[in-house]
Formats: sequence, C-alpha cells, structure tokens
Amino acid sequence: MKQRLFTLVLAALSLAGCEQQPEGEPVARAEIGRGNSTGTPADDTTAEDAQAAIASQVESACRSVIFENTSLTHCLAVPSRHRIATDLAGTDGENYRNLSAFAGDRDAETVAFAMNAGMFDDDGDPIGYYVEGSERLKTLNTQDGEGNFHLDPNGVFFGSGESWEIRTTADFLANVSERPEFGTQSGPMLVIDGKLHPEISSDGESRLIRNSVGIDARGRAHFVISNAPVSFGKLARFYRDELSVSNALYLDGNVSALWNPSTERLDTGAALGPLIVVEKRDSAAE
Repeated sequence: MKQRLFTLVLAALSLAGCEQQPEGEPVARAEIGRGNSTGTPADDTTAEDAQAAIASQVESACRSVIFENTSLTHCLAVPSRHRIATDLAGTDGENYRNLSAFAGDRDAETVAFAMNAGMFDDDGDPIGYYVEGSERLKTLNTQDGEGNFHLDPNGVFFGSGESWEIRTTADFLANVSERPEFGTQSGPMLVIDGKLHPEISSDGESRLIRNSVGIDARGRAHFVISNAPVSFGKLARFYRDELSVSNALYLDGNVSALWNPSTERLDTGAALGPLIVVEKRDSAAE
C-alpha cells in the first residue's frame, strides 16, 4: 500500500510539473525529500513530504537537480512571464549587502527569485559595468588584473524589456551602443558561443558555492546556484551539456546566495554587492 501511495504521488508530481513548466522548462532529475539522484523517494519518505515537494515544484521558478553527483538549484526566467532588474541599495541610499535586507523592502508575492549579481568592492559597490533602472552607475571595466573577474574573456549580462543577452566584454564594447534597462559585468565567461572558456579546467581543485547565469536560444535566462562546492568546469558543462546554453557568465563564488519566496529559501552569509531580481509579470501581461 505504501509503495502504491508513492507511485500515485510521483505520478501527480510528474503531471503537475509538466503543466506548470514555463514554455518547455526542463525538469532534470528533481530531488524529492531524501531521495537518490534520480528523484526516486527514499524508503522513509512520507506522503506528506512528497506532497510538500509537489507544491514547491509547482509554485517555484527554481528546481533542484543533480549534475555529475553535485546538487544544484536551477531557476528559469522566461521573458513572457518575468521581468529582470538589478538592485543595489534601499530607499535610504545604503547598499543592501544581504538578501534579508532586500527581502524586507519587497513584496514577496511579486518576486520569483533574487540572487547576487556580480563582483563588488569592500563597500558593496560593483567593480564592473552596472546599470539599474536605465541609469548607468558604473562604466565598463576593461582593465587587466588578477582574479576571476579579469579572467579573459569576462562578460556582461544585460537587457531591456523581454530581450536579455550575455556578451563578452569586448563584444559588448564593440557592438552595444544603447543603454539597457539593467546590466551587470562579471567574469569569467563560462560558455562562449557554445564552447567552454579556454582557461577553465575540466574539474579544477577550486570548489566553492557558486552562481551564474546563461541565456538560451529562446532568450530565456537560466540562473544556477550550487548547493555544494562545485568547480568552474562542472558548472560550465551543466550549461553547455544539460541546458544547451550558448553563452553563460559566472557571477560569483563563496558569497553566492538565493532568495526564493515560494519555497521560503533565504540564504544568509557573507556580505553581498549588487543583486539581480526576477519579478513576476502581472496576469494581464502574461
């Protein structure tokens, strides 16, 4: 009887996920309770646990997946369903520095998810190109230097309305003349025109909690944050091999954090800089 109950619950999860996936969002190895990497519930998973998993999978723009034995959270923003903006400071002019402060200023019902948006200085100000609300607060950074940001090529994630892009910094400088509604520069690029960054090893020794963004051929933005330490190479392969993303940009590591109101996930930790917020469009705009 217990096994039959699990079978029925899993069938409901499959149907619910298919009904709610925005424009063909992939459901890759969703984790349920303490199940294994294929998404099969463990023997001690209760019906209540599975029902809770169903609710979170249906309502959330984010999905838990396993890639090469590493747990990741994949959040999908779809132009017809979401708006993307950057945010740095509250109405008092002080930088948020954490998602808790940001969440306290926002109506959670309007937010699909939010995460850190790129690298920053000791005050939390972006070190690269940054546009918020069509206002450029920091110019494009083309300087040489050390660290991940300067691992050439780095890149810019930007957009206006329902058009979102990722370009290398050199490409952005040469070909983008109009100021976007939002923009953030970071580095390195993980995937460039469908190929992995040439300086990234396949599975290097540097393993951190990391987050990133990629744009697919349909213009959707795939945000990923690892739930366990991950190498650059593995994160890049997830974009290329699982998400079929042609361009992906590393946002940061060690400080990476996610706010997902629908599942009440609100990461805390080290101080942050600029933020990316993915907002829900109202029903009239969908």
